[in-house]
Amino acid sequence: MAEPMLSMARPITLVQPKRLEIGAGALSRLHDFANGFSRVFVVAMAPTAPFVERIGIKSAVHVHLDLPPEPDLPAVDAVLAQARDFRPDLVIGLGGGSVMDVAKLVAVLWDTELAVPDVVGAGKATGRRTALVQVPTTSGTGSEAGTRALVTDPETLAKLAVESEHMLADIAILDPELTHSVPPAVTAATGIDALAHCVEAFTNIKAHPLIDGYARLGIELVGRYLARAVTDGTDTEARAGMMLASYYGGICLGPVNTAAGHALAYPLGTRLKLPHGLANAIIFPHVLAFNASERPQKTGEILSRLNLGADTSAPAVLKSAHGFCSSLGVEMGLSRHGAEASALPDWAAEAHAIRRLMDNNPRAMSVDDVLGIYRAAMG
Repeated sequence: MAEPMLSMARPITLVQPKRLEIGAGALSRLHDFANGFSRVFVVAMAPTAPFVERIGIKSAVHVHLDLPPEPDLPAVDAVLAQARDFRPDLVIGLGGGSVMDVAKLVAVLWDTELAVPDVVGAGKATGRRTALVQVPTTSGTGSEAGTRALVTDPETLAKLAVESEHMLADIAILDPELTHSVPPAVTAATGIDALAHCVEAFTNIKAHPLIDGYARLGIELVGRYLARAVTDGTDTEARAGMMLASYYGGICLGPVNTAAGHALAYPLGTRLKLPHGLANAIIFPHVLAFNASERPQKTGEILSRLNLGADTSAPAVLKSAHGFCSSLGVEMGLSRHGAEASALPDWAAEAHAIRRLMDNNPRAMSVDDVLGIYRAAMG
């Protein structure tokens, strides 16, 4: 099947942080900027808290650590309450994607009377914005590059998406030394999440030549460096390569976004409580194979950049991509993570209803198709 021609004339908007610092020791270059502010509010987690000292903040600082792995509305409300008491003029997100998402929300909401539900959607967070710095300590979400934040609604367990250019970082710091201590299993899963961002944007019905360029770079970096980073966490070159791959994936999310892969992963996070990266890693080979018939040329490019051969038939793609993920140490069977077959139909209906992502998929996917993928992923 011939793939659709992409139109250079189709308008898109690409925004990036005003300043990007990348390389070993890059965190130290935040010192002068941070000390230009009087009250610094840091959103972090216990494992990342020690990195605050490396910044060398001399002004008043408040570090918020009590954040669940998948933040929900009450968790964000608690952070906002602390920020409103502290009244910061700089917000720093220091951690993984959830930490950085919450930092974005704090930056746009603390000095207002609004809550997250008031700004769900695109362009609703438009008020005065506190200065924002994003410092990822994992290589996966690419949240530091973008303008979107996701929060779980505890009543429905649905992901609420807030998008605003006011949530774009003033500075993003990509310091591979901050990821040295990330365990191999987390390195693998988050790395595949970064890969999925690039791949889902690359094969998306909204794909654009500009974003395709970033996607290709990200996929190639994953193929070159992810296995090395999993094998040796202190391989600084590999860690830097994966941070850049993650950043490129984050760029892909803005103008194009993800598709069915992420839609299928979300119920695994909210219902099964799987970490976001792991959920995406488990689903990745199945959706890549499902879409192969609609994007044979691009699927071939993906396989080539990952050194996975040239056969773009669905069975071959599933086998090679599944082998790639499992070779990194990812436990790919949903049943081994506690999934029960009886729950899959409800999860399939929930994933299918995430139209903001499903409608981006290059091949239409029915509820039965989703259910089939979940069943195949049970292992």
